[in-house]
Amino acid sequence: MKAHDGMYIDGEWRPATGPDVIEVVNPADEQVIGRVPAGTAEDVDLAVRAARAALPAWAATAPAERAARLAALRDVLAARKDEIAETVTAELGSPLKFSQNVHAAVPVAVAGSYAELAATHPFEEKVGNSTVHLEPIGVVAAITPWNYPLHQIVAKVAPALAAGCTVVLKPAEDTPLVAQLFAEAVHEAGVPAGVFNLVTGLGPVAGQALAEHPGVDLVSFTGSTAVGRQIGATAGAALKKVALELGGKSANVILPSADLAKAVNVGVANVMSNSGQTCSAWTRMLVHRDQYEEAVELAAAAAAKYGERIGPVVNAKQQARVRGYIEKGVAEGARLVAGGPESPREQGYFVAPTVFADVTSEMTIAQEEIFGPVLSILRYEDEEDALRIANGTVYGLAGAVWAGEEAEAVAFARRMDTGQVDINGGRFNPLAPFGGYKQSGVGRELGSHGLTEYLQTKSLQF
Repeated sequence: MKAHDGMYIDGEWRPATGPDVIEVVNPADEQVIGRVPAGTAEDVDLAVRAARAALPAWAATAPAERAARLAALRDVLAARKDEIAETVTAELGSPLKFSQNVHAAVPVAVAGSYAELAATHPFEEKVGNSTVHLEPIGVVAAITPWNYPLHQIVAKVAPALAAGCTVVLKPAEDTPLVAQLFAEAVHEAGVPAGVFNLVTGLGPVAGQALAEHPGVDLVSFTGSTAVGRQIGATAGAALKKVALELGGKSANVILPSADLAKAVNVGVANVMSNSGQTCSAWTRMLVHRDQYEEAVELAAAAAAKYGERIGPVVNAKQQARVRGYIEKGVAEGARLVAGGPESPREQGYFVAPTVFADVTSEMTIAQEEIFGPVLSILRYEDEEDALRIANGTVYGLAGAVWAGEEAEAVAFARRMDTGQVDINGGRFNPLAPFGGYKQSGVGRELGSHGLTEYLQTKSLQF
């Protein structure tokens, strides 16, 4: 049991102003493993005031010093990687190896990338008779999700600090323990008091208070499109900037010239990763009609291998939600070729790795984000039909294209209405911008594009 009774505000742990707590449950065995305070609007106000008081000095700090603090943060996170992995496994249910290789390792790489960018990014340039300055936007409210809890924290906090902003973080209530570890790491890295602040709490209380607070200049949120709309409306009323990374229903397009077996196996692995709780997962596999049945057989066989390898989904509500989508897929006429709605284990919030064939674009499972280990395989007639299907949702976050020749895949990818496309299994790049088209969000994270979200522009004419 990890019990925390304080908030990290103005460089120290302070008791919460209210008596309520949030219990953290291990989704693999349904046991309570931790407890954190349920922050109030008063806690949020204290944190925002601390961030605003610290802003002038941090904004005036030389980029090289900000880079040094981020490098120190990277090193602390790297040194505590085992503790981080074990914590994420306990509160999210992720298999330990995946927590080590992804949940603990990727944030270290992202923090390191911003340590470098803080030192090298051009915060000033000459444009004709003007000098253009890039300055910190101010106090940032970072509201993060549970599916990649530390990565999403670092992807917001690191660029904000690199830009010279100060931050108040409100992590997801399902996975707050790793956020506590992150606050400890920030403190150990020597980041000045008030530059980073942590308030744990519920979204409708602490999250809403943070989005509404007049002392916040930018709200950076990752989560569902529905909540993103609410935050956008709240921030818009005060003309605050928002950065929203929202839902996805990404297409994995397998062109006839591709290595079919490789494309299908990698595609299934992508969907099952993190128990399907990935906003950019390729949850729609598009296959040419002549190769369709072979692809279905390959996908069903691949999914069967994940039965004992993936962890649970995050909580009972999410388990019921995913199982409801599987039942709806069956009811709407999709062919179940792997998995199903029945829970594969008596204890824990597990969902069977599930594959549907004979899915059409009109079906609910082809249009709505399920956020679980569920793959839909759709048939297309030709490339124009494949493009129509790929672009035929309200989302546009990610995707993939497979072809025998890279140029063929790139030509198709350039026509997709989505923010990021992997070509023939391209590797994750922490420097590449990540974000969506359409209802998948506003703005970008990671790399220099992620840094500029936290900067505003001033021009001086001479």
